[in-house]
Amino acid sequence: MQKYNNRSEVPLEYKWDLTPFFKDDKDFENKFLECSKLVSELKKFKNCTKDANKLYEFLIKQVNAVALWEDLYVYSYLINDQELGVEASIVRKNKTEKLESELMSNCSFFAPELLKLSKDEYERLFVINPSLNEFKDDLDKTYREKEHILTENEEKIVNELVNSMNHYDDMSSNLLNNQHNYGRVRLEDGSVVTIATNNYRSLMRNKDRSIRKKVYTLFNKKLSEYANTNADLLNSYVSMNETISKIRHFKSSWESKLFGLNISDKVFKTLVSTTESNYDKVHKYYDLKRRVLGYDILNRYDVSLELSKSDKEYSIEEAQSLVRDAIKPLGKEYLSKFDKIINNRYVDYCQYKGKCSGGYSFSTMLQDSRILMSFNYNLDSVSTLAHESGHNVHHQFVNECNPLQYRNPGSLVAEVVSLTNECLLSSYLAEHGSSKEEKLAGIANILGVITSNLFDAVREGKLEQDMYNEVNKGRMITREFLDKKSKSSLKKLYGSAVKLDKYAANSWITRSHYYMHFYLYSYSICISVATNVASKILDGDKHMLDNYYKFMKLGSDKWPIDAFKVLGVDLEDPAVYKNAINYYDSLIDKYEEILNEDEVK
Repeated sequence: MQKYNNRSEVPLEYKWDLTPFFKDDKDFENKFLECSKLVSELKKFKNCTKDANKLYEFLIKQVNAVALWEDLYVYSYLINDQELGVEASIVRKNKTEKLESELMSNCSFFAPELLKLSKDEYERLFVINPSLNEFKDDLDKTYREKEHILTENEEKIVNELVNSMNHYDDMSSNLLNNQHNYGRVRLEDGSVVTIATNNYRSLMRNKDRSIRKKVYTLFNKKLSEYANTNADLLNSYVSMNETISKIRHFKSSWESKLFGLNISDKVFKTLVSTTESNYDKVHKYYDLKRRVLGYDILNRYDVSLELSKSDKEYSIEEAQSLVRDAIKPLGKEYLSKFDKIINNRYVDYCQYKGKCSGGYSFSTMLQDSRILMSFNYNLDSVSTLAHESGHNVHHQFVNECNPLQYRNPGSLVAEVVSLTNECLLSSYLAEHGSSKEEKLAGIANILGVITSNLFDAVREGKLEQDMYNEVNKGRMITREFLDKKSKSSLKKLYGSAVKLDKYAANSWITRSHYYMHFYLYSYSICISVATNVASKILDGDKHMLDNYYKFMKLGSDKWPIDAFKVLGVDLEDPAVYKNAINYYDSLIDKYEEILNEDEVK
């Protein structure tokens, strides 16, 4: 396994190419000035909503300004994440965030003006200038918010307030990824490794239990020292969202979220109740892991161990090839878009101290996404590549098939495509693995994905709702509150197979998704849908494959609930989640079946 001390040691082919965004710093500055000029011009369109032609001109200029700003911001974000703490990168990112504030401020007149129109005045605009129909779905969504849009001055104040305050995620990330010294650990081969967020997960899969325990203890001891600070950051973030939602005449931030998605609370209640009533299935999984690993009981530092004992390492090139083979059932058009990712250096693979941990795919209206990874040469890294490339391919389809203003599909839709890829990868390994170990690893991988994205994401999503309910009632989110809720929910999730220690409650500290405003439930819904899609495509259901392509090409003009109808899915139906859980249960049985077979000759 190749290790790197810093970015300069990483080969060029394993780094993302950001030059399609901007050729160099000079190009960035020129485009920044161009965007600043566009942003400045937007405020000149005040009182445009009663003039259909002037309104159309404003909308065109606005979407072009937003598209250019997105490139500036995402480029700055990516540069910052590849080497955290670099002053020039922080300044560049802050500069683009300030421009966003100006952009929002200069457009703050628009929604209040639009909502002053009567229904007849609003509909007449599209008759006078039929070109406005290009933006009608977007305008309808704005007009729908009539009760929740403030006056122009109030909108300006709210936007400036949010942009000046909303840095809690950055502070938490910098603290966790760059500021903390988690210590060092000596591995079996005698080498000494500095513990960091981007190698913690791989270290927790070390075969030596004493090493795992030491890493776990050092890491969590440092987290505990700053737990109060992290609780304060979360409290401030949640309080900000609750305050803004009430200013906009919602009863809560959760009500605001449901309104924004145009989805019923019944969807989430059905998801949570169906999942929690089937916790016996996830208990069965952890008991299987306990038995396979040979322990009387699992400790928290054992939980991250792979269910499969495969030691196979995958080079970056082998990972690329394996993912490509796994997604072949999706057809040539899909494969050509995956090849574009590999051939154009869309992925930043390698880990080193100072790089942001985790994995994501970040796209814009104008650019294909770039993918950040912490490649560890194991199956988990292959799975991450499959997941994030799913986001990239999805966005390629979206950009090709939709105008600028509809190129931002929401997370509730986007995660289906990434998780479908993970299901396909695991199914491929289960059938075509070169050994019994690799076959078991394939099943173990998707079992881990479903455990994390369905059961654990529901657990953490419910904890997130508890945070918002606490603040909504006028109380503070404290470390004690989070520790108690987290530990209690983990006990229900693990059952009797896992022993909880004094650090067990720390899981909330490292969960960046809590700064993404109820994002976690998206995973639970999407893994449920993805298992249905993948299983049908693997069964040769051409109708599902055709519908899946239609689904991937939909833009943000379609509500999530309507997008899922293209796949034949009703999110209020408990069967959607029950089917996913039954699939999960059958995989546990399949794992045991292969485990007990004689090695194939």
